[in-house]
Formats: sequence, C-alpha cells, structure tokens
Amino acid sequence: MYSIVFLILTGCVGSKNLIEKDSFFSKENYIAKHHGEVKPSGYQYPKKDSFKVLSWNVEHFVDSFDDPYIDSKRENKPDSLMANKVAYLVASLKEIDADVVVLQEFESAKFLRSIANNRLQNMGYTYFADVPSHGWYMNVVVMSKFPLGIIYGYGNVTTPVLEYTNDEGAPETQNTLNTRMWSVEVYPNPDYNFLLTGVHLKAGRGERNIAMRKGQINFLKQQFKRFLKEDKNKNILVVGDFNSVQGSEEINLFLNEKSKRERFIDPLPETVMTHTSDDPKRRLDYMLMNTNMYKEYKENSAEVPQLFTPQKMREISDHLPVTTTFIIK
Repeated sequence: MYSIVFLILTGCVGSKNLIEKDSFFSKENYIAKHHGEVKPSGYQYPKKDSFKVLSWNVEHFVDSFDDPYIDSKRENKPDSLMANKVAYLVASLKEIDADVVVLQEFESAKFLRSIANNRLQNMGYTYFADVPSHGWYMNVVVMSKFPLGIIYGYGNVTTPVLEYTNDEGAPETQNTLNTRMWSVEVYPNPDYNFLLTGVHLKAGRGERNIAMRKGQINFLKQQFKRFLKEDKNKNILVVGDFNSVQGSEEINLFLNEKSKRERFIDPLPETVMTHTSDDPKRRLDYMLMNTNMYKEYKENSAEVPQLFTPQKMREISDHLPVTTTFIIK
C-alpha cells in the first residue's frame, strides 16, 4: 500500500512544470509558467507600445536553386526578373518596417532568412517559420522581430469540399492545399501574445473552388473554437490571400459568426482593393481579427501602402500589400 501511494505521489511531482523550481526561469513570464516555453536567452523585448503586421502575396517568389523534388518550370529555372523582384521586395520591407511579415507564394522560410541576413541587416528579423508543401513551391512564410512559439501546421489535414458533389454525385475532399494554412504564437512582449494564422486559400471562381475554400475556412473556425476554449481571451489574427471578394460567402463565414468571440472584423475600408496591383478593382487580401484582438487595433491603421508606381508594383506581384498596427495593452 505504501509503495502504491509513493508511486502516485512521485508521479504527481514529476508532472509539475519544472520551470517553477528553477531560480532563474521561475521569474519568467506567462509563457514559461503556462506552456513550459521561455524567451530566448539574452533576448530583450523591444520597448514599444505598438507593432505592425504586413501581409503580401508576392507572386511566384522563388530562389535561384532548383529543388529536385518540385517539378515546375518556374521553380526549376526562375526568369531573369527575379533579381528585380528581390530588390523591390527588400526596398518595400525597409520602407514598411513591419514587426511581423507574412508572405504568400514564397518558396521557403530558408530563402526569406537568407534575404533578411544579407539585405535586411539591423532590422531585427530573427525568427522565421513555414510549413512547406512536399510537392509545390508556393508556400506561406513568416518572419518576425518577436519570438515565435508553437506553429500549428495543417498540411496533413483533409478538409471537405463543402456542399458540393462531383459529376458522379459523390462528395469530395482535399489535403493538397492545406500546407498553405498554419497558425503560430507570436510574443511582442512578456505580457501580450496573439495567435497569427497565415493563409493562401484555394484560388479560382466557380462552385467547386468556393466549396473548397469553405471547407478550409470551416476547419480554421473549428481550430479557433479550440483555442478559445483553452483561453476565452485569446487574440487571433488571420492574414493572407483569401481568394475571396468582399461580401462573398467565404468572407462572411468569418464576419457573420454569431458567437462574439469567434466573430472576426475586417478593418480595411470597403473602398480599398488589392488586386491587381497596377489596377486594383477587387479585394482578395485581408487582415481579419477576432473581437478580442480588435481591442488592440490602432484605429484607421489598416491600409494598402502604395510604395512605387503601378508598373513597378506589378513587377513585384499582382497583389498589393496590406498592413495593420496594434497597440500593446
């Protein structure tokens, strides 16, 4: 009997967060005490009361190396304009000076880290992440001046093609596009964090493509329910190329949610368009924040910056960038 009690007690002790016993790390912030995660040794949070987020679909942005596992002419042998695209992107990133950058149609976080190390020195970009596709080159990547935590990769997830049947009358599913969706924890200061979700949803018009996007969005909404169940005050930001126009069924799935905490807000003015970059007539790109995070949104800060002439912007991408600023509370 005593042996059983002893084993039970030692088992309980072993399950405790060991950080609480460490004289140095026990003084760490919320992250350490709740997640077992700490800030990098020697890292000093910037003394800022706000931070800026940038999202941009940069259109077929590939490095100069051929990935033997990707069979694509564009990836195998990039055209001669890539050097210009890199130079223009670097100039844009310097001008915008965002704290967190999410890029769609970008080959890899490795490539972005190389650009940052060689051409964006002293800007503070230290943390990089992605969940790359095994068979395609258009990924969603993030770089940040702030520490990043757990990244939730959705590439293995199968999502339904909602409310759609094929010519044989059978329902469909897909799991080839969901690498282009992920969520990651971002820590701007010791007492404030948010869940950032980057997306590049299924492209194209038509019933089937809309149904595929609805399946992807439905999955994300269920993920957010899980995060909010764990923490009802969770700040959630979803950014990227939604391939959905304003007022569409897909966007309304975010904006018209009945549950307040699960409802998202689009802060950009209705008149602001992002596609195409040289003659923008529709919006495909968004920064949607849940009502928790909207409390930190800096009023009127959401914008589509016009960095260069329309012709030069088109050389970078067919999409325009979107930026938003948040006040750290």
